Amino acid sequence: MREILGRRRKFSLRRGARSPLLRAALTCATEWQWPVVPGVGLRSGGGRPRVCGCPDPECAVPGGHPFDPVLLAATTDERMVRWWWGNRPSAPLLLATGGHAPCAVSLPAVAGARALTVFDRAGVRLGPVVATPTRWSLLVEPYSLEDLGELLNQQDWVPSSLRFHGEGGYVVLPPSQTGSGRVRWERPPLRRSGRPWLPQVATVVNALVEASTSAPDGGSRLAY
Repeated sequence: MREILGRRRKFSLRRGARSPLLRAALTCATEWQWPVVPGVGLRSGGGRPRVCGCPDPECAVPGGHPFDPVLLAATTDERMVRWWWGNRPSAPLLLATGGHAPCAVSLPAVAGARALTVFDRAGVRLGPVVATPTRWSLLVEPYSLEDLGELLNQQDWVPSSLRFHGEGGYVVLPPSQTGSGRVRWERPPLRRSGRPWLPQVATVVNALVEASTSAPDGGSRLAY
């Protein structure tokens, strides 16, 4: 019995080694030292192919959130990453934000596309940008809640469509598949050696606020 279980485990790891998600998870964890954890994933049920694997039938983010293991289990340990995705090759890849890991600022997808156009015209340098059909996430250097609070207090107004992913948060990374669709890099990570380059959160927030408040009609460029 022990030999059979051992063969099954080795087969599972070999199968997982072909998984693009495992390769992406290993890159994040071992090369970039970004702590990762598998998402709950999707399951088929009642003719609906995108039902969340968690017990909540009305889950707001099907497939794209931690469940078992929990977010606190996120790690950079290669053996753990191989075990997770070796057993679940299609599990979504979640980055646990904050601490020494990247944080993120996200906004609705349409607003995100507009913002990137404005940033490019203004010469604002961005880091990796994660795109889903519903929201785009701009990865930034790690920040604390105190840093974020001080930054937001300096603004006269901040678009309500922005969300901040810091300590205790997470972002779904490519090439995951969730209930809202495929996750992809709108701007892939750029690196010459070591970790990908990331901008400071102040650079991104200031540019987002400027992009939103500079609409010619007085409205917001970052509205839904």
